[in-house]
Amino acid sequence: MATRLAPELQSTLPQPLAGRPRRRSRVKGIRSGRFAALYLSPAMLIFLVFTLGPAIFVFYISFFNWNMLNPAQSQFRGLGNYQELITSAAFWHSALISAYFVALSVTISTIAGFGLAMLLISRGGLRNLVRLAVLSPYFTPIVATSIVWIWIFNPQFGLLDGVLHVLHLPQVGWLESETWALPAVVLYTMWHNLGFTVIIFIAGLATVSGELREAARVDGAGFLREVWHVVLPQMTQTVLFVVVITTIGSLQAFTQFYTMTGGGPVDATTTTGYLLYEQAFVFYNTGFAAAVAMVLFVVIALFTLAQLWLWQKQART
Repeated sequence: MATRLAPELQSTLPQPLAGRPRRRSRVKGIRSGRFAALYLSPAMLIFLVFTLGPAIFVFYISFFNWNMLNPAQSQFRGLGNYQELITSAAFWHSALISAYFVALSVTISTIAGFGLAMLLISRGGLRNLVRLAVLSPYFTPIVATSIVWIWIFNPQFGLLDGVLHVLHLPQVGWLESETWALPAVVLYTMWHNLGFTVIIFIAGLATVSGELREAARVDGAGFLREVWHVVLPQMTQTVLFVVVITTIGSLQAFTQFYTMTGGGPVDATTTTGYLLYEQAFVFYNTGFAAAVAMVLFVVIALFTLAQLWLWQKQART
């Protein structure tokens, strides 16, 4: 009799008692969310103070003829800094230099990184040693290694010009040449950042189907055809990620230009990032520099949004 009445008794329970387990889980979720927010608060505070706050301030001063020594004397210009930027020959020259630098560094780094990753996933006794040699530059300070490469590029007793002399080839001057200064910085940047692209490509190659590669070899496909028709189609998202990330990093590059060339010779290596520094801290044209920074921010944001859109498009297909 008791067992027959049990369902009926359960159906007559008050609603608060019936919803108690759900309420407990809801309270538990709220508590866990509060603890998560508490744990994240130090990082969020650092982000607000050192990243978001300065970014908002830069956007604010881009509308002023800003006086760094006495901000009270700053004059509101509205969109005047942006209008000056559009008509500035120095800005468009720096944009052209940046585009040249990005195109060279991203193309070379992507191709070289993928090629080295293909070699490093193969078996071999020297594989770990080569991996260490490739990855170690990425973890070294840019300033220190830039100084070392200045000596390598030295036209009198540098290593590269010494090699050219031994091969009976004309010496190019490297950092002292308007033609070769930018390729020299590209060469250093590729050497320094190659470890990052290799790591990403090795991780991407780990997801490539070994069965498909073996089937391609059985069908008589050579190495290049196997890579082009089997490996690369499975690594589209990885290649896209590397291209976008290296593009953003190249747009933000500054330290190697400051250390190795100082924007010269004759503005041959004055990128947009270096122009920003020069206008802000050399000529104290802070409002114009802030406008340059905002334009650079918009370009980088567009690349990021393009990456997300293409990533989602690849995921749907």
